[in-house]
Amino acid sequence: MTAGPAARAAAPATEPLPAALPAPVPAIELRDVTRSFPGPPEVQALKGVSLSVADGDYVSVTGPSGSGKSTMLNILGLLDRPTVGEYRLGGVLTGSLDEDERAAVRAGHLGFVFQAFHLMPRRSVLENVLLPMLYNGTPRAEREPRAREALERVGLRHRIDFLPGALSGGERQRVAVARAVASRPRVLLADEPTGNLDQATSAGIMTLFEELHTGGLTLVVITHDGDVARRASRRVRLADGRVSEAG
Repeated sequence: MTAGPAARAAAPATEPLPAALPAPVPAIELRDVTRSFPGPPEVQALKGVSLSVADGDYVSVTGPSGSGKSTMLNILGLLDRPTVGEYRLGGVLTGSLDEDERAAVRAGHLGFVFQAFHLMPRRSVLENVLLPMLYNGTPRAEREPRAREALERVGLRHRIDFLPGALSGGERQRVAVARAVASRPRVLLADEPTGNLDQATSAGIMTLFEELHTGGLTLVVITHDGDVARRASRRVRLADGRVSEAG
């Protein structure tokens, strides 16, 4: 006997449940990373460090002198390799890459801001911001518009033709930030970005970082300054080569 319309309507649904969405790939992932330097005695600058940074995170890394901050920065920036463990940048296992491949991944995924600015003194502000894009594959037609847009974002449109020596310390650091973000990196690594600045200028740079973070940029700031560190949404501390996360 054939079931009636009411019976058919009451029958349980047989459509399969949707598959779970895959977990997003972290922007940065360290897995049990140790970095040793030969002795005697051997020194372990990092000891079994694991750290995951999602796209859009804002993380500060603090610790006393000798805690491993510079070593971590060098590994995150693909300037050094772990002795043991894995480093994945945007899901790419970096340990298997040769030096040319590492340079290409670094240019395409990372931006750097340093304490000492590292600007070319005889090049204009615009030329300084353009320079990295000559080497990272940015199409020629996009370079100058991106550079001008980055300088607009950091409030330096009116300084575009100046040489770095004519700028204040805060302005030079803003040029360095514009240079780092013009290539549209996945992650911005900042090493003591306020170390050469007075308190008021430092606050302006950190406000700029917060604006960039609000726009979607992933930030990792390495600093000894507690006030700078507390402005991040996540705080990581290194001590004796080991990592812990602050509340």
